[in-house]
Amino acid sequence: MRPTKIETQKGHEIVSRDIRRQLESGELAPGQKLPSLEKLAEAYGVGRSTIREAISALKAMGWLDVRHGGGTYAAKTLPQASAAGLLDFSHGAEAVMEILEVRKILERGTAELAALKRGEGDLARLRAILARMATALEEDDASGGERADLEFHQAIASASGNPVLNQLMDSISQRLSETIGRTRELWFYQEEAEASRLLDEHRGIYEAIAARDAAGAAERIGQHLSKVEKVLQEALGRSGDVKRTPANQREE
Repeated sequence: MRPTKIETQKGHEIVSRDIRRQLESGELAPGQKLPSLEKLAEAYGVGRSTIREAISALKAMGWLDVRHGGGTYAAKTLPQASAAGLLDFSHGAEAVMEILEVRKILERGTAELAALKRGEGDLARLRAILARMATALEEDDASGGERADLEFHQAIASASGNPVLNQLMDSISQRLSETIGRTRELWFYQEEAEASRLLDEHRGIYEAIAARDAAGAAERIGQHLSKVEKVLQEALGRSGDVKRTPANQREE
């Protein structure tokens, strides 16, 4: 790789474009391993967070493959470039939006009950998950962060003390895992602030539950999921995907 040092407030966009240019030109071969996060940051003259955002964006678009504990690689099969240059959600986009709608309804209730019924064991479990989320962020472990994110929301359902709610969350766990992975990638790409903001939002939800603030817990998780939905809607709009169609207006 022959990166050019840059100085810009939106350095991740330039880094992303430069790496993508190398992928498209063949300078980076399919399956080739990229330098470490630290070496890329030094080569481009930017911070690690900038490189992390660029890699997250390219991973979301299918240009890179990030392997837990194994580094970052050029995808073996490169995607077709879209007109907007963003992740193509044309397949399954509505399913992602629909699961978010379910989550907004379901998880506000589980968070409210968790604040009222949680025990010390529940809080300890949530704290341990938050610690793993923080470690994953520091180590740039995307898959570890996704797993911890899913476990956090499942742990809230468990803390609600309602076995039916817990079973409902378990029943959609696979769908949750898929949507959490996609929306996390988009979050890191589109949020200009540090990626740690996502961790801070989860900590805020925990704090409300720990304080037995039922209304606050419901509100915080609702705001969090609304922001996730907004990030996804912006990506869909930029990629030219179809807008969500009300259920009563869809063709049978």
